Amino acid sequence: MSTVTAERQETIKEIVCEILEIEPDDVTQESLFKEDHDADSLRAIEILASLEKAFNVVINQSELGRMVNLKGVYEVVAESADWK
Repeated sequence: MSTVTAERQETIKEIVCEILEIEPDDVTQESLFKEDHDADSLRAIEILASLEKAFNVVINQSELGRMVNLKGVYEVVAESADWK
């Protein structure tokens, strides 16, 4: 994994943890926001908006269904930002 990729993943994790009010050690790439961390749909929209602002991208709300864990969030942001 490149340094840039690792930095992007860390930024995404920080945003998600801040919005969900959870410790970074409590979330993994695969842990589910709703089931494991009690996130609701409002929090998901907050995450989406924060990611759009942080990475200067536009993410379609239809992608929320894929944004259920850190791995999914990174994939959606990467596609939206056209990261190779």
